[in-house]
Amino acid sequence: MTKSNREPSKRLTANDAMIIKKRLKDGEMQSRIAADFDVNIGRISEINTGKKFADV
Repeated sequence: MTKSNREPSKRLTANDAMIIKKRLKDGEMQSRIAADFDVNIGRISEINTGKKFADV
């Protein structure tokens, strides 16, 4: 079995979440935001729905 050279996804901070929420409010697509932050689109969706960083 070969070892993958992929690095784990970046962890988002509260500051990242603030930026993401502003970009979502401005109408930017979740997929573009996810690509810019090098995370799965699901992380952006969790922020958008309030599952993560609801207090930010």
